[in-house]
Amino acid sequence: MSALLKQQQKFRRAHRTRARLYGTAERPRLSVARSAKHVAAQLIDDDSGTTVFGLHDSALTDASLRGVERATAFGKLFAEGAVKAGVSKAVFDRGSFSYHGRVKAFADAVREGGIEF
Repeated sequence: MSALLKQQQKFRRAHRTRARLYGTAERPRLSVARSAKHVAAQLIDDDSGTTVFGLHDSALTDASLRGVERATAFGKLFAEGAVKAGVSKAVFDRGSFSYHGRVKAFADAVREGGIEF
């Protein structure tokens, strides 16, 4: 399978997911991005087109964490920052990623941290 075809399929998956989601000021969209080693997330207000809060897992102090453990620790840290930014509810946007593994661990940790979605 060519790289271009894979990229197009990933874009289509993300578009299908985001077609059903919309973030507002009261309930921003929590968008997750995952790479081979890292996870990043941001809260987006689609009404104004602005990012309310964003964070990358490089903000973690424990560099020895990997995989699901890293995503869980990052989810807790992200939830703390989101609550400080005044967000208590969000719409979860997994993008083109399956709700599985690191994405699921991140989402569960954010829920435990006090963000409802």
